[in-house]
Amino acid sequence: MTGAIDAAAADRALKSRHRAMWALGDYPVVAAELIPQLGRRLVAACSVREGQRVLDVAAGSGNAAVPAALVGAQVVASDLTPELLEVGQQSAKRAGALLEWREADAEALPFDDGEFDTVMSCVGVMFAPHHATAAAELVRVCRPGGTIGLVNWTPEGFIGQMFAAMKPYAPAPPPGAQPPPLWGQEEHVRALLGDGVTDLGMRRETVTVDRFATPEAFRDFFTTFYGPTIAVYRNIADDHERTAALDGELAALARRHAGPSGAMEWEYLLVTARRSA
Repeated sequence: MTGAIDAAAADRALKSRHRAMWALGDYPVVAAELIPQLGRRLVAACSVREGQRVLDVAAGSGNAAVPAALVGAQVVASDLTPELLEVGQQSAKRAGALLEWREADAEALPFDDGEFDTVMSCVGVMFAPHHATAAAELVRVCRPGGTIGLVNWTPEGFIGQMFAAMKPYAPAPPPGAQPPPLWGQEEHVRALLGDGVTDLGMRRETVTVDRFATPEAFRDFFTTFYGPTIAVYRNIADDHERTAALDGELAALARRHAGPSGAMEWEYLLVTARRSA
């Protein structure tokens, strides 16, 4: 019994850290300025239609949830971090979108089995630390025959490589936590969803990001606005040599990926599937 209590306490502490990390900086700015089209791409891939019941898991400020609501779906946007939901509500209001916002853990969704016609997540659920648990929840709350759709950064793509560059400077992950970019590997997703789905489709696509005039501008933007990057820098704040080394690595990463115009192509895995009967 003591072991179970300790495990539950450790999980609560882990989720608290995740919640705080995503509240750092200003992730809604990242989503709005760099990847607004990803949410719309996911909504189209899931063929979201008017009247459908849709759940956006780890929705952040509603990159996919708001476009789904604008086509007439009945949308619930859920996220672990209430600060992101608050921004999303304001964005939805400005866009004229009506939807429900719920604070929720992707690994313990507060919804009934089979409650939704479509369950989706746009570079969101991939950051839940326990992949199999999160995947099982996606499947559980989707009705038989319903659609599950995901956009996940790949390990080989720009964001996956950014996390690889930051890893040596970050705190050691807790036992059992898995790296987010694994969700961008086809075999990993296939194993996670297993026989819970049919008609599993996966394709690698890219999103063009042309926001940054220089590699250093990319680095400075992410160290200002992106919670995971801010958290890594805070971990090494007292070590000036390591801070300078990470500065150099992030700028070098952007330099390698930038084309002649400075634009970058960030690779992601688009996943669609049907919930098994």
